[in-house]
Amino acid sequence: MLSAGLQIVIFPLPNLYWFSWVAVAPLIVAILRARAPETLQLQLDDQARLLPATPWQGFVLGYVCGILWFAGTCYWIFDTMHRYGGLPIPVAVLALILFCMYVGLYHGMFGLLLALIAGAKVGGSAITGSKTAASGTSIRRTLLAAPFLWVAVELARTRITAFPWELLGYAQTGNFSLTRIATFTGVYGLSFEIMLVNSVFAAAFLAAKERRKRLLVAACAAVLILQAGQWLVPAPVAADHTALLLQPDIPIQTGEMWTKEYFESTLRELTAISLRPAGEETGQRYDLIVWPESPSPFYTNDPLFRHAVSELARQSGTWVVAGSIGMTPAMHATMKSGGESSGGQGSQIFNSAALVSPQGEWVGRYDKVHLVPFGEYLPFPQVFAFAGGLTKEVGEFQRGASRMPLDARGQRLGMFICYESIFPDEVRQGPLEGAQVLVNISNDGWYGDSGAWKQHLQQTQMRAIENQRWLLAATNTGMTASVDPYGRIVAATPRKVRTALAAPYALSSSTSFYTRHGDWFAYLCAIISGGALVMRFAAAQKNSA
Repeated sequence: MLSAGLQIVIFPLPNLYWFSWVAVAPLIVAILRARAPETLQLQLDDQARLLPATPWQGFVLGYVCGILWFAGTCYWIFDTMHRYGGLPIPVAVLALILFCMYVGLYHGMFGLLLALIAGAKVGGSAITGSKTAASGTSIRRTLLAAPFLWVAVELARTRITAFPWELLGYAQTGNFSLTRIATFTGVYGLSFEIMLVNSVFAAAFLAAKERRKRLLVAACAAVLILQAGQWLVPAPVAADHTALLLQPDIPIQTGEMWTKEYFESTLRELTAISLRPAGEETGQRYDLIVWPESPSPFYTNDPLFRHAVSELARQSGTWVVAGSIGMTPAMHATMKSGGESSGGQGSQIFNSAALVSPQGEWVGRYDKVHLVPFGEYLPFPQVFAFAGGLTKEVGEFQRGASRMPLDARGQRLGMFICYESIFPDEVRQGPLEGAQVLVNISNDGWYGDSGAWKQHLQQTQMRAIENQRWLLAATNTGMTASVDPYGRIVAATPRKVRTALAAPYALSSSTSFYTRHGDWFAYLCAIISGGALVMRFAAAQKNSA
């Protein structure tokens, strides 16, 4: 429970990131000191008073920690499912509980693997014998393996469950020196570093009294040195371009509320703000105008919407990216500059970002590839029919097929929409294909006033760090921001205000090591974890022989 609480407060909105260095240590100690010895000889041995958990005990300890952590961090799922998914309060609570029980399995997996490495009992007999299981050598080996196991489990959560929300490394997003690791390893390298220090703190509580003080001093010194990187602020990064990021603050409404008059007045207001943003000089030219993802029925085949955006592009003489609902017939997936077929029956819909040239021509479109389950599509609809309210509100979208950058003649835009920003290996595909600046359009209005908008922005900032790119984050309700390659927010709007942000940025064609090689470090940790398990079981067989 202590470990779960510490893991909750290190992320926004509490954002007590200092505690990240000790947040997992209580869980490690609990797993490695979980049960009483079974023999009188071991009970009399002061160094082995408590033995590591059995695999089942380790799983339960980790699982309970994971359930509590997800409940305290992703609590906003309840409000989203209740308010926008139409679920009654008891059903929404049950949905949150089931979600936490599902994703909490990964914390449980960490506990189980840690107990196995420690030499805990399997099937009624110890892997390497009870006394060996409690030896200092075994404990040291287990603490050394803990960072590798943690990263391997984070990789599994990313790849299998596809919900890598707030991986441990995100707690240090603002640590400008430490995040240089992420340009080589991705966010997983930060998770590894944090877990390494947690292992030292755990060692201090597990060690004999005469060694405990030295280990605590060493761990505290490591924290001070590593955390000090937060104040080693690099010089400002030069920016020679300016984008206008619209923050429309459009409320989430049902379809009936979008009357023709309301639709047209909203378009007029958004166009007016885009042409004459408050506080900006009259006639100022921008290199890009971005309209975010929003709950508005902006269909790419709607003549009213197309005309408004085309006129904005022509009047401003600027490239425009417009978050919209792409309509494409099922058998035809190309966009033509002159228009787009309405499709009719048999058409598919996409969560899209359309690119419009300064001449008003619709020249390209990015369709969201990684959709939100229960939000943008309903997995296993026969099983989860009760949760279909949210998808009815948002739409049953089809998956896009390409992550190629949008080419705005002179600047290549690496697009990703909302939820896609939490997948590091997917976002890097844009720069890998030549994207010179990253653009994220999102509608964080679904999160209400919870801390989820800040959690989302924190993870989006890490994508700028990993790929060493400027990142433009245009959101419906905020925070809309310009992020430099160090992950620093250099310009931002207040939340829940209809406004526009003049966002500085620059183009870059170089690629980071992480961009070129992806999640190599996380896979290496998974391989090392597998090797450690094989060695433990091999040692058990040797000893039993």
